[in-house]
Amino acid sequence: MTLKQKNTALINGKLSLTEQVEGYLKQAQAKAGLKAFVALFPGDILKQAKKLDQKIRTGEAVGPLAGTILAVKDNIAIKDKIHTCASKILPNFISPFSATVIKKLQAADALIIGKTNLDEFAMGSSTENSAFGPSRNPFNKTLVPGGSSGGSAVAVAAGIADAALGSETGGSVRQPASFTGLVGLKPSYGRVSRYGLTAFASSLDQIGLLTRTVEDAARLLYYMAGHDVHDATSALVPVPDYSAHLNKDIKGVRIGLAEEYFAEGLDEQIRSGIYFITEQLKETGAQICRIHLPLSEYGIADYYILAAAEASSNLARFDGVRYGFRSPLSDQLSEMYEQTRAAGFGAEVKRRIILGTYVLSAGYYNAYYKKAQQVRRLIKEEFDRAFGQVDLILTPTTPTSAFAIGRKVRDPLEMYLSDIYTVGVNLAGLCAMNVPAGFTGRGLPFGLQLIAAPFREDRLFLTGDFIEKMTDKQGRPAKLFAEQYKDKNAPI
Repeated sequence: MTLKQKNTALINGKLSLTEQVEGYLKQAQAKAGLKAFVALFPGDILKQAKKLDQKIRTGEAVGPLAGTILAVKDNIAIKDKIHTCASKILPNFISPFSATVIKKLQAADALIIGKTNLDEFAMGSSTENSAFGPSRNPFNKTLVPGGSSGGSAVAVAAGIADAALGSETGGSVRQPASFTGLVGLKPSYGRVSRYGLTAFASSLDQIGLLTRTVEDAARLLYYMAGHDVHDATSALVPVPDYSAHLNKDIKGVRIGLAEEYFAEGLDEQIRSGIYFITEQLKETGAQICRIHLPLSEYGIADYYILAAAEASSNLARFDGVRYGFRSPLSDQLSEMYEQTRAAGFGAEVKRRIILGTYVLSAGYYNAYYKKAQQVRRLIKEEFDRAFGQVDLILTPTTPTSAFAIGRKVRDPLEMYLSDIYTVGVNLAGLCAMNVPAGFTGRGLPFGLQLIAAPFREDRLFLTGDFIEKMTDKQGRPAKLFAEQYKDKNAPI
């Protein structure tokens, strides 16, 4: 059932929320080997479920998200709950407050089942950089689920939650969504409050969603979005009813295909699969247009300079003085800083802090950080020009399907290239969505990415919902294997 159907069934007495929660907790226990969670909240969620069931029995009103069971990435604060960011430097930290998105979703009666695993401080593309060990892909346990929101993706794909919150800095919702066959939504920068999200790169970070359907993403975003006085970067832009844009025709919608996103390095099955779906969109009345985004090739380099620089600044607060782990090996302040951060941070986090400190240092600031900011502006302007020609841009989400655990962890550059199609969206502050597109010949899911201008999430939902329903008619997901797409050429 969709989240709306669950809510209706619950209110009509056709569904016991307590029984639903008990079933999900059993699933979590049975699938503990996937390492989706760093903490479960069985007592709290059962208590809340029984309370909602009792309200319904006595005729009291319940919220529009009653029946929704959510998993939350463990870098989003929940009051009085563990908040580790999957790091040894925050081993037993308990959050004294809740993030704004948590307050909003709980006010609508969504229930939270637990906190999910992630790459440490959201730095990674595979959920292998976690102090708790790697999460595993439900489609094949020897493969990664993507990252950094890998635990959230696993929780939904494995049937342990209806939906999950993740965070996005360069593709950390869309990439795991592609690897696990889910809808992954990255809202526009400023659309959702970041208050309560542990900062990685503040000009890039955004809280996002992993769901089973586009409709569910539209429903949840409506209750999450909006201005927040606690977050100066949240936008004073009205929040529309996103569900009103579902179940519509896309005749006349202008969809751009950027040649640069279909170049060397893209898996041939993914390329053919996306061309196949784009051809069908053309047949239903969408206008498919060729566009060019030549600055895309600089996206990865630009992103890793800027993200590392901001990470270097943001993670300075983790020093062993105010909270978290403190090394007992020295009683001298400077040595305590050094020993604490050396023992508390993992290798990938250290790598990015060192890189970020370097590009911000005297003598290198203008050559690297300032230049990267200039390139970022040019990338944004290029996207702005593209959206003068088209309503949406359609691309692959990832160059490959899920890869083996351990395969890329020793080669940072190869790992970073997993985000080659996603980082531009964060650099430009756009909104984007992964929509399941089918399966490779090995039975592994892959997705396509829809990109829209800032605060035009309505366009993502319109076209994403249409694609989802179009592929459903063909038997998604079981029958949409890549052999059907073989040798499909670009439809323009």
